[in-house]
Amino acid sequence: MTTHLRWSNEFQRVYRTGNRHESHLMTVFVLPNTLLHHRVGITASRKALGKAVDRNRAKRLLREAFRLTKSHLDGLQRRYDWVLNARRTLLTAEAKKPVMEFQKIIAQVACEEVADPGVHSQLA
Repeated sequence: MTTHLRWSNEFQRVYRTGNRHESHLMTVFVLPNTLLHHRVGITASRKALGKAVDRNRAKRLLREAFRLTKSHLDGLQRRYDWVLNARRTLLTAEAKKPVMEFQKIIAQVACEEVADPGVHSQLA
C-alpha cells in the first residue's frame, strides 16, 4: 500500500529533515515515517520544466518509476516518506532510465539503513 503526501507541511517536513539524494534525472528527499507503508509526493516545478504538458509528463514518469520499484521499496527495513523532484533532463531520457536511477537511490537508502540503523528512529 502506498499513499501520497498531500499537504504542503508534509512536503516541507521531508525537505527540512529528510536526506537528499541527487541523480541526473531527479532529486529525491527521503524521511523515515512510523507508518506501515511508504508515502510519495511528486513535484515538477514550472521553473525547472516550463509548460504544463512537460510538468505533467514528468510527474507521470516519476509516478511510474515509483510504482515499478515496489519490490525494491518493500525490501527496505523501514518505511519512508519520499519526495521526488523532476529535473528537465527527465523529459529526454529513455523510458527505463528513471526506474534505474530510482533503484540506485533506493540502494543508497538501504546502505544508510545498514550503516546507521537507529539514526531516524525518533522521527514521526
